[in-house]
Amino acid sequence: MRLSVLAPACIALFWATVSAEPNPSEPLSSQQILPNNFKPPQVFQNNNLLRNTNLEKGYVRETVNIVIENIDEAPQDQYYIPFSADVIDKVGGLEAKDKKNPGPLFKTEVAEYDPYSPTQFFRITLPQPLPPKAQLTLSITYHILSTLAPLPFKINQQDKQYLLYTFSTYTPSAYPTLKQKTKLKLPTTDVPDAIGGSPERQGSTFTYGPYNDPVPAGALEPASVRYEFTRPLIHATLLERDLEVSHWGGNLAFEERYWLTNQGAHLKENFNRVQWAATQYYNPPSSALRSLNVPLKVGSLNPYFTDDIGNVSTSRFRSNKKEANLELKPRYPVFGGWKYSFRIGWDADLSQFLRQVKTPEGSHVLKVPFIEGPKMGEGVSYGKVEVRVILPEGARNVKFETEVPLVAAEEMVHRTYMDTVGRTTLKLTAMNMVDEARDKPVIVTYDYPFSAAFRKPITIFLGVLAVFATAWGIGRLDVSIGKES
Repeated sequence: MRLSVLAPACIALFWATVSAEPNPSEPLSSQQILPNNFKPPQVFQNNNLLRNTNLEKGYVRETVNIVIENIDEAPQDQYYIPFSADVIDKVGGLEAKDKKNPGPLFKTEVAEYDPYSPTQFFRITLPQPLPPKAQLTLSITYHILSTLAPLPFKINQQDKQYLLYTFSTYTPSAYPTLKQKTKLKLPTTDVPDAIGGSPERQGSTFTYGPYNDPVPAGALEPASVRYEFTRPLIHATLLERDLEVSHWGGNLAFEERYWLTNQGAHLKENFNRVQWAATQYYNPPSSALRSLNVPLKVGSLNPYFTDDIGNVSTSRFRSNKKEANLELKPRYPVFGGWKYSFRIGWDADLSQFLRQVKTPEGSHVLKVPFIEGPKMGEGVSYGKVEVRVILPEGARNVKFETEVPLVAAEEMVHRTYMDTVGRTTLKLTAMNMVDEARDKPVIVTYDYPFSAAFRKPITIFLGVLAVFATAWGIGRLDVSIGKES
């Protein structure tokens, strides 16, 4: 009798806790479609332009400071930046701001108007329209992936590696430029070839200009440099990063899956294991990837490192009150053109990332890095990054905020052990990222009602209850063949 009364009550409470459904969100796009005959209106003029190109890492980093002037008769708020069609898909992290008045970043987006055009544009929207004849110092930063080409393409195992960078000494612009200068920062003074532009050399810095004569919109002056870079060009074609929030365990579980490749020069001959082992005693510069260094947040626990074969024992985790560092050594050196896929994971105290807001809905605020991963002197670039924030079952009203340019954002359901309707999951996708984005957070807010916290215990209780009820029912069955005498 007691069982018949208790079971309906438990079932009613169970369905009350599972009634919350996640709210789907629409995918985001960073592209705006323009007419096929579009040309940037000639409403701005670049009075002075300074471009700094940094080649100290395995990707190109650009910083362009421009004094722009509105030469139109009406206020203007849209500034266009041209890129060639074969480069724009490799551009990432484009940010714009007012150099003299630091504040929020300006809105930037890809403006697509003709997929077959040799020139594509990024569009910068100023927070306030610039009045006629007014000036603004615009600071634009971005990076370009997979544009450094090894030359020669094939080298011996112990040879130096040289990279070729091709560019224009005139900064590509959709507007006329009155005065400009380009500075090139190289990682070394070993520069056997520098073609075009007649640069002024000062150590590892090449200066092109200043060019004091006005340059029309779209003007280019080809140039190239070939410099020594005997380090790996580390590129992850895909990074999948999962962050699983557990309120019951007070734990935040991280897992990152990498599809890594070295974009450096290929080997001219077969890999020589004996020669490689001999170099480990004096550790000379090499274009091969030997190891990866992954700094973690202080207090991180239970790290692991696996690949397609299984657990990789060539790793070391150092943790103290000041730092936590995970050192990874792949099963083999990754030379140019070679690939290596693996996964790493660790746990962290949830209280370091999560704060609760005292509201009737039980609001929570989660602040985590968008990416972490290896931190190397030669840099690490990412072609595509997918971040999944897996919230507790029953979380709802999910919102997020991040400065990382996204190409898609999706709210989905992730199901795992002992789940009922599944866990609300926020999936964010970004393209063309680099390791310098490590400090950029993503802030996720969500409501987690008090009743939802009991979803899992009730599920377990009802599961155990069902097992005992089934066993009791089976035990009551009469499976005898004959009648009792």
